[in-house]
Amino acid sequence: MRRLQVGDVSITSIIERDGPWRVAETMFPNAPPGAAHALLPLMDPRTYEAATNKMVITYQSFIVRTPHHTVLVDTCTGEDKGYPAPMDFPKQPWLDGLRAEGLTVGDIDYVFCTHLHIDHCGWNTTLKDGRWVPTFPNAKYIFHKREYAFWEAAANNPQPGVHNPAVFRMNCEPVVAAGQAMLVDDDFALDDCLTLIPTPGHSACHCCLDIRSRGQRAVITGDLMHHQLQVNEPGWSTIFCQDPAAAVLSRLKVFGDVADTPTAVLPIHFPNPTAGRLRHTADGFRWAFIED
Repeated sequence: MRRLQVGDVSITSIIERDGPWRVAETMFPNAPPGAAHALLPLMDPRTYEAATNKMVITYQSFIVRTPHHTVLVDTCTGEDKGYPAPMDFPKQPWLDGLRAEGLTVGDIDYVFCTHLHIDHCGWNTTLKDGRWVPTFPNAKYIFHKREYAFWEAAANNPQPGVHNPAVFRMNCEPVVAAGQAMLVDDDFALDDCLTLIPTPGHSACHCCLDIRSRGQRAVITGDLMHHQLQVNEPGWSTIFCQDPAAAVLSRLKVFGDVADTPTAVLPIHFPNPTAGRLRHTADGFRWAFIED
């Protein structure tokens, strides 16, 4: 995505994987039969490949530069994790993207995870001498404490249908062991620019990142939504949502707050140009990418 300026804060992205990915009918199980297929041609053409009937899904991290700190938001799938296909993405594109931003792993001051699913915490750690260590040696890692507690409990007592406990063991536990974690609550603030919006549902305590500077605003929405379809149909939750009904309520809360305002909305999985704005219409919410 293009560099987005929000007052004194700039936002860019690092892409790990891009392109057609999933069929909407399998992604949104509570959508009426045929509804997604009928709606997709009305979406921005950059979000859908008609030839394969697949949505375009991007996996990316955001680099947020405030006047004082460099913050990495969500860390994709990472390297050397041994994930099976289709999550075995090559590591080089992400590393090249970090370098293209003029950054090394030592330049990151804070890492913030909107939640702790496999594709949002992977670069948290790297394999060194046979053990997982924090990738970013000078960073503090910001986890919502209830999100962390949920996945810690799930790893200690694995249940069928819950994400692989190895994800937590590899990507999160070593950060705490290294003393680099900040387990925060709903009222956390950083730099007077960054605060949290708790948006549970997709995961136990999924959070959006609210960015404000000089009267301007952006919201990094993590997995509050995965595709433009969910703007038109906020009642459609994904197969990956822990609590689909709560996810709907969280979407409606944020949509109602940002619609018809200049707020830039940045969903992790939307393709280039990624950032957009919401508006109300007589038929509900609608999305438009920011083109300028």
